[in-house]
Order: sequence, then structure tokens, then C-alpha cells
Amino acid sequence: MDSLDLPRSFTIRESGHRVHNPFTEEQLALLGRAIGLRPGMRVLDLACGSGEMLCTWSRAHGVGGTGVDISTVFLAAARARADELGVADDVRFVHADASGFVAEEPVDVAACLGATWIGDGVPGTLGLLRRSLRPGGLLLVGEPYWAELPPDEETARACDVPTRDTYPPLDGLLESFGPLGYDVVQMVLAEPAGWDRYVAAQWLTTRRWLDAHPLDPMAPELRAGLDTAPVRHARYRRRYLGWGVFALMAR
Repeated sequence: MDSLDLPRSFTIRESGHRVHNPFTEEQLALLGRAIGLRPGMRVLDLACGSGEMLCTWSRAHGVGGTGVDISTVFLAAARARADELGVADDVRFVHADASGFVAEEPVDVAACLGATWIGDGVPGTLGLLRRSLRPGGLLLVGEPYWAELPPDEETARACDVPTRDTYPPLDGLLESFGPLGYDVVQMVLAEPAGWDRYVAAQWLTTRRWLDAHPLDPMAPELRAGLDTAPVRHARYRRRYLGWGVFALMAR
């Protein structure tokens, strides 16, 4: 594994994913239409994962751009997807720490979907994205929120969230953008079926990997996770945790 990479357990669980968040492919396409993509626009996607957003938007809307990710596994999948869709000349993928990446030239859309850790949270990530954005361009940020506030800290942890204070409810998240200097101009929210597809795909990939690598040192950790993940998802995350992508413009 490259010294600059994601933890191996994460890439194993999501190695079969094209979209590394609770969006379906249909919702990803809806987002592209909702923000009014046009041919010739340039998109920057920080923590791009397997590049599905950039590749499919390039094919559907004629946009170009750059995806940046720390995972060598996901970037290999992204480049293969660009070749498959015939957009390899229009998009490029860079292996780098997205937390320090700024585009060489201003872009029309700067995005980070589901990895606001690159800026130590939403405010810092928006600040980082804005450094690459042309005046009047769009910022896209994907972020969890509480669809229903957990009754206690134990329930929050069962959703794989450190504390109840880690995320606000949806209205609180939307309200937080104004004081940061942004107008919310679009949003697309994940649905329970999207969570199911995102999470359940990890179970199948994990089981197949375990069958193929029973003696791997990581096998006990992944086996233990698979033993509890389906019930925890049904009991907790599916009920309490929401996720969405929010399009913002600077005031």
C-alpha cells in the first residue's frame, strides 16, 4: 500500500462501490441536472473516491475537471471508469491529500461529497473549496445530519457517530451556512434505500473478501464487523442518520 492512502479495511469494504456515499446513481444524476451543468464547465471533486460523479457528469453534460483522492485503489477504479465512459481526455484523477489541494485555474463547481474531514469540518472545507472557485461558481458539500435526534449518546455511537453533538438536524445544518457567508441554492437528500445500497454493498464485498482471504491478519476485524453491521444499520443508522448534498454560493 502507498504511504499516502486510506486504511486497508475501508478500501476492502468499499472496493466494489462506484459511489462512496448514500446517493444512488440516479440521485447523482439528479444533482448534476439540479445545479444546471453545461458543456465546457470545469469541476473539481476533492476526495473523489472512484470518480463516478466526475465521469458520469462529463459524459452526460460535457463537463471536464479533476478528481483528487488519497486512495490508490479508488483512483485506479476512477481511471478505468473514465476509459469505460469515453471521457478520459476530459477528466483527470490526481493522487494527493485533498486537504491541501487547490486547482491551478478557477473552476465552475468545487465539490467535496462526504469527506469534510479534509477541512476539519464544514467551515474549513468550504474555505478550501472556495480557493479553487471562480466568482459566482457553485460549492457542493455532502454532509450527514440527524434525520431524528438520537435519544442518548449510546444511540449516536451505534450510528458510528462520536457524540450527538457531532451533527445537527437538517434545519440546523442549513441554518449554519448563512453565518459562514453562503446562500443555499439547491439540495438533494439521500433516502433510506440509498443508505441500504451503500451499506449493504459493504457486507457482500466483505463476505466475499473473507471467503477469499480467511487467514489474512485483517480477517478477524472484518468478520466481527460483518457480524453486527446489518442489525446496527436497521436498528440505528437507517432511522437516525440523514445525508445530503448542498449547493452553495458565496454572498
